[in-house]
Amino acid sequence: MSTLHSSTDRIRAIDAWWRAANYLTVGQIYLLDDPLLERPLEPSDIKPRLLGHWGTSPALNLVYAHLNAVISETERDVLYICGPGHGGPAMNANAWLEGTWNELYPEITPDPEGLRKFFKQFSFPGGIPSHAAPNTPRVDQRGR
Repeated sequence: MSTLHSSTDRIRAIDAWWRAANYLTVGQIYLLDDPLLERPLEPSDIKPRLLGHWGTSPALNLVYAHLNAVISETERDVLYICGPGHGGPAMNANAWLEGTWNELYPEITPDPEGLRKFFKQFSFPGGIPSHAAPNTPRVDQRGR
């Protein structure tokens, strides 16, 4: 029974990660404001120009979630190569979930205001590109 319980917990954890990454991906593509959908959406909450492809993102997020489980269970070193391409918001979402996004962008805090900034910076003037690329999440002019 404990094996089934562990297996069930593992599946639930992978599913929760996947669903959260999918939401963060969609939020980057569509939302400018109200990242937790605390009120009915208004046209001003939606980005005027939508970039990034949703279609590739759920699969990228699913692979990422499963690789996290494999890494946790086996302590293996794994390199997940993705892109370049329209999967940028998926990779950003996973970096936000695991906390590495905040290491590069300390102003993107793990709270509703930070989430709003995270969504807004994606494919928006002064933000980050819509594609997975070597310079995403960011490399400044000094190469850092």
